[in-house]
Amino acid sequence: MRMRTPLNYLRLIGAIVFVFAAAPAFADDASRNKEIQERFAKCDVNRDGKLILDEAKACMPRIYDHFSRIDEQNKSYVTIDQIEVMAAR
Repeated sequence: MRMRTPLNYLRLIGAIVFVFAAAPAFADDASRNKEIQERFAKCDVNRDGKLILDEAKACMPRIYDHFSRIDEQNKSYVTIDQIEVMAAR
């Protein structure tokens, strides 16, 4: 049987506080990713899963402004995964 010491209670309280403090961040990530996915779907005109510079310029100006930074491998397109990684930074 575990002893109930003040230290154990403090650890439990700390864990509870961490979970509740982190919950809004997870919700923000999920809502941000949902918004990115919806906008990407509207902008990806040919539905190939890739956003080229012209598609970004017409529909996602922030992606257009940072296109070369997101397209680190210089493939001339970005994917939704690359955009989500950049947005998480």
